[in-house]
Amino acid sequence: MRYLSILGSTGSIGRNCLAVARHLGGEKVQIVALAAKDNVDLLEQQALEFRPLLVAIHNRDKASALQKRLPNIPVLAGMEGLEAVAVQEKANLVISAISGAIGLVPTIAAIKAKKNIGFANKEVLVSGGELVMSLVRTHGVELIPIDSELTAVFQCLKGENRKSVQRILITASGGPFRNYTSAQLENVTVEHALNHPNYRMGPKVTIDSSTLMNKGLEMIEAHWLFQMPMKNIEIVIHPQQIIHSMVEFVDNSLLAQMGDPDMLVPIQYAITYPERAQGSLSPFDFIKNHTLQFYLPDMDKFRCLKLAYDALGCGGSLPCYMNAANEILVQRFLNKEIAWNKIAASLEKLMSSHQQVPIKSVEDILEIDKMARREAVK
Repeated sequence: MRYLSILGSTGSIGRNCLAVARHLGGEKVQIVALAAKDNVDLLEQQALEFRPLLVAIHNRDKASALQKRLPNIPVLAGMEGLEAVAVQEKANLVISAISGAIGLVPTIAAIKAKKNIGFANKEVLVSGGELVMSLVRTHGVELIPIDSELTAVFQCLKGENRKSVQRILITASGGPFRNYTSAQLENVTVEHALNHPNYRMGPKVTIDSSTLMNKGLEMIEAHWLFQMPMKNIEIVIHPQQIIHSMVEFVDNSLLAQMGDPDMLVPIQYAITYPERAQGSLSPFDFIKNHTLQFYLPDMDKFRCLKLAYDALGCGGSLPCYMNAANEILVQRFLNKEIAWNKIAASLEKLMSSHQQVPIKSVEDILEIDKMARREAVK
């Protein structure tokens, strides 16, 4: 039986986790705790359906109102509430899907409480990879990726000798602008950028896909999760996104994980791991998907990907700084305060002026995160 605590239950990953729970049924999955940032109405609906033992909402102003609407379920607030969900005694898998730095603290609390983690929060490894992986080893927990590309690598490496790995190849759709010229990229609108060719995701992740920053973040995550040198991790544009990622071994053989581009598959794998259960999708149609294309990414047009490699190469606090600054710049683009091509230009300028320091604690991560957000607002 899988007992789930979900951090970020009202986001796209959280909603899909609950869809998987419905599909698998109460005899295989039970929801013991739910947490969200501030979507009180949806959180109430989820709590009424799944009847968790505990609910938390980060927005303190909404907690008391939610408690009145859920008189039979304890409702906690703020970071303390998120941490309570993360360490709920009965939970044996914590889904870390609250985006932003606020998701990092409860995730680390869950690791220290010896909970296995299904993670979709970039901050877990991008901002604090060395620290987090040290805690994972110390407390003997499983860190199971939910991103389709990282779970693909995770599955390809299962049972393999890591010393025999030659390359990790992370695939990317290329986003909606892969065929745009530099001149066309100057006139990108928010509406264009939110129109992802294959997936329907939250706005921040969708914009990151359009700039290829999402692939830079996945590269950093893969570096820490699989202990793979940066030079051995490559990004490949694969518009169909049928192959989710590949691993090449020293004998030049390749293992690839493939299937329809649907987040229900990697989420279900994380929830049922190390077992598999009957899926909810139709069988894969090889006849319909008979063409697979691959290209190298253009790092001149999509500078965010190059900046991610630069950040990991420099190390220290720079990946954390880059991640937080990018989040603010993406939000400014969504607010129509800056142009799409200014995301990378502004981020490069901010990163070049950052004086990197070592990351030794969660407090260090949070301080760098705050600094980056403050400077990116200017």
